[in-house]
Amino acid sequence: MKKHRQEYQHEPLGEHTSRSKPVLSGLLIGGLIGAGTALLFAPQSGTRTRAEIQNKTIELRDRTTDTVKDAVSQVKSKTRQVASDVLGQARDLTQHGQEAFDDQLSEVPQTVNNSRKKTIQGL
Repeated sequence: MKKHRQEYQHEPLGEHTSRSKPVLSGLLIGGLIGAGTALLFAPQSGTRTRAEIQNKTIELRDRTTDTVKDAVSQVKSKTRQVASDVLGQARDLTQHGQEAFDDQLSEVPQTVNNSRKKTIQGL
């Protein structure tokens, strides 16, 4: 019986974001439910409650904006790093290829001379 074996490559950034989505969603939903429950049982006037809701909404919007800006900044930074690494590797490969080409090109005259000598000796 054959056993199939699967190998997984883990990407640190993708793994981190896939784990954080459910946590952030749970925190957000739990916070909203808790806030709604607190508002329903709070012994204060409607005007004051609406003002608090507005303030909390603004605060939540600001925190969300900051979180999104941080995430975008991290993605941009990682993208720049990966692009820089790829360009560095491309330069290295180009340099190694040029060196190999130059080495082979420098051997051409010697190979031609050896071939001429063999041809002359064969006559």
